[in-house]
Amino acid sequence: MPEFFHVASTSDIPDPGKSLVEVDGEMIALFHVAESFYAIDDVCTHDGGPLVDGELQGYTIACPRHGAKFDIRTGAALSMPAIRPTLAHDVKVENGDIFVRLREAGSGPSGNPASAGPKASIASVFPTQTTDKQEVLASTDENTVASTDASTDENTVTESLTSATLSEDIVRELLKQVKDPELFVNIIDLGLIYNVSFSAAPDNSKQNVSIDMTMTSPACPAGPQLIADAKRAVNTHENVEEVEVRIVMEPPWTPDRMTDDGRDQLGIF
Repeated sequence: MPEFFHVASTSDIPDPGKSLVEVDGEMIALFHVAESFYAIDDVCTHDGGPLVDGELQGYTIACPRHGAKFDIRTGAALSMPAIRPTLAHDVKVENGDIFVRLREAGSGPSGNPASAGPKASIASVFPTQTTDKQEVLASTDENTVASTDASTDENTVTESLTSATLSEDIVRELLKQVKDPELFVNIIDLGLIYNVSFSAAPDNSKQNVSIDMTMTSPACPAGPQLIADAKRAVNTHENVEEVEVRIVMEPPWTPDRMTDDGRDQLGIF
């Protein structure tokens, strides 16, 4: 088991307060709140931002880059754009000195022994059901019909958009088909689209569309996919000749740019 390393004295960090410490070669954010000390990786899981530079409010630290919030006690991600926790570590205090022991991912909650707990029986995971075969078949048929109807309705809406008079509103509706592959929220509700403009194609029969789009972080791994999907969605309109997507990082994206629908989908209130 990893050992505890001395990182600071209790008098070094005010209450509430925070400090960046090094533990066995790792940079760790150390917090002092309500007479207790907590340690988490100094890394925002959204884009690698330094958490210790963020604003501490109660037991919550906000990444200074895009506002993602984490629980300093557990490392849990509390708000967008972060969706994965950062790692929490064990802390102990002896004779006015603070010690931190690094924990590995998947080793259990900070300060508690990792335990898989008693094995669940198959019956507890999959409750026994005495459903008649005909009921199962009927339910399957109903779900299939519902899925088919939903798909048909969606295709009808898309077809109406692709033939409607081209405008910024229509382009934005088409872009709602493009979803972030991690968050499963469309790029309009995420607030990634800054501007849409038009220019006549060389033969003047169609329009070229230019889109200013941002990312939740400069190193967003989904960037190339979102760009390609955005072009593909807008190109389905019958009056569009070419689509240009320009990536802009000013002003930087923040969760405040999300729509109410986007917030609802992610459980942000």
